[in-house]
Amino acid sequence: MAALLFVAYFVAEIATLVIVGHFIGVFPTILLLLVGSAAGLMLVRSQGRRVFEGFRKASRGELEPGKAVADGALVAAGAVLMFVPGLLTSLVGLLALTPPTRFLLRPVVAAFAARRMGRVATAVGPFGYRNVVIDPDGEVIDATVVSEYYDDGQQGGAHRMIDPR
Repeated sequence: MAALLFVAYFVAEIATLVIVGHFIGVFPTILLLLVGSAAGLMLVRSQGRRVFEGFRKASRGELEPGKAVADGALVAAGAVLMFVPGLLTSLVGLLALTPPTRFLLRPVVAAFAARRMGRVATAVGPFGYRNVVIDPDGEVIDATVVSEYYDDGQQGGAHRMIDPR
């Protein structure tokens, strides 16, 4: 499946370069790639600062944490896309880096995160951690560690692994 997605991406990028190169010429297309990369690097720098300021505000309670995290995820994705060569990835990266489009994409990121984090939220619940662990296979483990000992192999028996203090 991953190989098929890579081939589809590769074909789409080549087709985009050929079509744009046909309409505006080879050298303007290369210039467009370079200008897009330069604009993306400037946006990564400025929006990265803005995201970290949003994290600081969220830690002080001045901003909703979900907004700061969604903006951080979008800026990180945009930064990665700016380093992948091609017109399509540069365009999508620029869209993820600009604040107006991030405002539009933020609900999509929140919905994706809510869907992926559903299992963890179910395990933790509204009242905090309740000794429930969900392993990566999806199996729910309900347990409480009362005491745990280890044997160091020396004479004298087992020692407490968890300090009761």
